[in-house]
Parts: sequence; C-alpha cells; structure tokens
Amino acid sequence: MKIPFFHKPKSKEELEVIRFVLKQFAYKPQRISFFVQALTHKSALPDAGQHAANERLEFLGDAVLDAVVASFVFQKYPELDEGQLTKIKSKIVNRKSLSAIGEKMGIRNHLIYSQGRSINLAGLEGNAFEALIGAIYLDSNFETAQKVLINTVLRKYLNLNKLLEEELDFKSTLFIWCQRKKLNLSFELVNEQFVDGKAVYEMEVQINRTSYGRGKGFSKKEAEQAAAKETLALMGEI
Repeated sequence: MKIPFFHKPKSKEELEVIRFVLKQFAYKPQRISFFVQALTHKSALPDAGQHAANERLEFLGDAVLDAVVASFVFQKYPELDEGQLTKIKSKIVNRKSLSAIGEKMGIRNHLIYSQGRSINLAGLEGNAFEALIGAIYLDSNFETAQKVLINTVLRKYLNLNKLLEEELDFKSTLFIWCQRKKLNLSFELVNEQFVDGKAVYEMEVQINRTSYGRGKGFSKKEAEQAAAKETLALMGEI
C-alpha cells in the first residue's frame, strides 16, 4: 500500500511570489525558498540571520547573467571585436540597466526589507533581480536560466538596438542596423594617395552592392568610420 505524499500548503506570501516569478520570468518555481530568499534584503533580518538574505544569490546571479549575456552578444554580433562586445555586455549588465529592469518588473512590490530605514529601492531592485536569476539557476539549471534571460528578460525589458546604438561607434552601429534589416554590408577601398608622405585612404560603404557614404582617413579604419557616419546620416539614423 502506497502512503500518499502531501505537500506542505503554500502561504499567501509564497503564492504571490510564485505568481510574480511566473508572470515576469515565465518560470514556475519548484523550491519557493530560493525565491523568497532572493527577494529578502538583509535589513529585514537580525544579525544572526544575515545568511538568509539575498546577497549570496545575487553573487551567483551576477555570474550567470554575465555568462549568458557574453554568449548572447558573441553569437548575435559575429563581426564585432572583443572591445566592442565588452562595451555591449557592460551596457546590458551595468547597475543602472539592471535597476531599470527591476523597476519595470515591479520587484519592489515583493521585496522583503526594513521599511523603517532609508534605503535606495532602485538599487535593491537591481540586486534582487540578479538574486532571482541565481534562484532560477539553482532551482533548475544553466540552460533554463539562459532561456529565461534571452527569451523573456532581454526581449521584454531591453531595447537592445537602442542601447547598442548609444554605446557603439559609427561602423558598429551601421553593422547592427544592416543586420537588423538583413542587409549585406561591406567597405570598399576606392582611393589611396600620399599627402606629405602620409597615406590617405578613401573608403566607400556598400549595402547590398549599392554605394552609399564615403569617408577619408589616415588609416582604413578611420576612413571606414567616416564612411559609416555619412551613410547613417543619409539613412536618417543620426
């Protein structure tokens, strides 16, 4: 005879956390204790219980987020170099961006903290967001956390194209613009001459084999930047 297994009934607060995580992350928690801890700030706990705050989960979530975003931008932008990829990743995972995501999610409505103290709620939301990512990772695995971040968070709460265009140089911005519209982009050398013993290059932007902006510079990279800037201006993007 099998003995029936009864789950401990969820409290009202736990059910609210489950609904929140399900709505904002499209993920159903299995071990609710991870998620309650992710939303708990140390100000709500006595000194002896500080280990139950969200700081350790925040540390874990930060590492998961960093790895997922690095992989995401690496695969999404194959023509960008290491420096450009670093700029993109930093723009996505910086404190200001994470706090904005936390605010849009309404994390503060579920935070457990001491309301009798003067606390920067925006900062708490960003930290709790990272802790929630850590909770999802512990509650499932890296692949699931990755899917949640890419399919839900990045697409729902970030205007990635706007972020990138604000951060990157003209050539990178043009590349992303063409990629978004599925257009082929290339830079062609149209002229090279020497002025006072220095080489001056003239590059031309070609999009789907149609000529657009031109630019000059003392290096090909400098000329490409000038050509990309002129092209973006012609497109009305700057």
